[in-house]
Amino acid sequence: MEKRGGSGSEPMSSAARWKMLIVLLATMFMSLIGVSIVNVVLPAIQNTLGATESDIQWVLSGYALTFGVVLVAAGRAGDVFGRGVIFLTGLVIFTLASVMAGFAPDATSLNAARFIQGLGSGLLNPQVLGMIQQHFHGAERGRAYGALGTVVGFSVAIGPVLGGFLVQGLGENLGWRSTFLVNVPIGLLAILLAIRWLPRPLLHRSFTEPAATTQGRGNVKPKRPAVDLDPVGCLMLGLSILALMLPFVVARETPWAWWLLPGSMALLGAWILWEKSYKNRGREPMVDLELFKIRSFTLGNIIAGLYFMGVTSVWVLVAVYVQQGQGLSPLEAGLIGLPAALVSAWSSHMAGKYVVQLGRKLVIWGIISALAGLLTTMAVVELHAGGFLSIWWLLLTLSFIGLAQGAIISPNQALTLMDVPVANSGSAGGLMQTSQRIGTAVGIAVITAIFYATQHATGAWHTAMTVGFVAITVMVVLTLVVAIIDQRKGHEIADVLGH
Repeated sequence: MEKRGGSGSEPMSSAARWKMLIVLLATMFMSLIGVSIVNVVLPAIQNTLGATESDIQWVLSGYALTFGVVLVAAGRAGDVFGRGVIFLTGLVIFTLASVMAGFAPDATSLNAARFIQGLGSGLLNPQVLGMIQQHFHGAERGRAYGALGTVVGFSVAIGPVLGGFLVQGLGENLGWRSTFLVNVPIGLLAILLAIRWLPRPLLHRSFTEPAATTQGRGNVKPKRPAVDLDPVGCLMLGLSILALMLPFVVARETPWAWWLLPGSMALLGAWILWEKSYKNRGREPMVDLELFKIRSFTLGNIIAGLYFMGVTSVWVLVAVYVQQGQGLSPLEAGLIGLPAALVSAWSSHMAGKYVVQLGRKLVIWGIISALAGLLTTMAVVELHAGGFLSIWWLLLTLSFIGLAQGAIISPNQALTLMDVPVANSGSAGGLMQTSQRIGTAVGIAVITAIFYATQHATGAWHTAMTVGFVAITVMVVLTLVVAIIDQRKGHEIADVLGH
């Protein structure tokens, strides 16, 4: 019989760990394909539901906002109550919301379903990183993150192609609805496997050290501390993240939203003071700020934020450029990014094998590959505009960016969380994913604004594409600088320890 691992239980056997990972990966596949598949079916949604441009914007933005706002609080809840029960709760919510989205009668109902999907995804995502961090160690942890990266790459690859295929084969109305309903059988299977294979107990009250002891008849018994979710801290950080992300999501139609940014910074400062005070009073804050004294954690979060601020916009610009600028169909637009995503899946698998040995060097080489992809893609766009090359050369140049995705995202997650105590892995994972979400929101808002402003000013899609890619390149160069600093600081610390 398998040993089941969890808080207060025996360590999991190797077979049990990998079964658990299957559940985590199946769920991540479902949630990620639910994101990537939507991008190519937005015109179909608009046509069949009579949705406005604002409605369509919220199909993407509503999911992103609720997802980003709940990440850290969800990670903290997993640390306290057990990652299994929070994961399962998020999985059920996401699956039910997929049903709601698939049968939505109008744009308002669809956007409500997308808000709920974002909530479910935000609950389950930090638990995936937390459970990998808790139950896998050393080189095995690297392979687990590599498997996660492979699933990320494959879901990104298959999403746009599947979306285009469904719309083309089933028609606009049934096609876009199927892109949500395809999550349902995956979600139901994942729920059944989660109940069977996740470590027991699913629900528990975790604690690290006895808060006090009580004497009684010659024996000493540990006194279990009360569960401490730090609700005020959760609310303050959630509102701060919402106020930070919202302007970048809605500012095109609601310019006054920019006034939320100073409020976000003030709330963030107040939250930091609250967390320090809360800990000084002997309580357990939602985020132990001591985490930021871990060099790899702090710099890894900066790398994640900067990289997502830049490279996430690549696929948005490519989709707009090849469809609106070059007249490709949604299916062709999905196919043009397919090699990149498949290469990403392969490089994630390989990176998982070597991340422990190579460390931050692996991330640095990945960033260099991304820069090569960006520069050669700009060259293809300009040469195509001059009539010298086919646009399908993008299949090759974007593959360098796919190679970078696999060598950067999962390895950076593994390296960033490597020195984080297991008791804080849920909230730490939530913080890291929040960095990614904020980077994505800010990057897409700024870079697409630059892209469209250039297109409107020049009337040339290729010029807009090149200028947009220059802005992305600046962000990737900054990412490279931080990664090199982290690599050099790591060597300095290693040298000190060696002596």
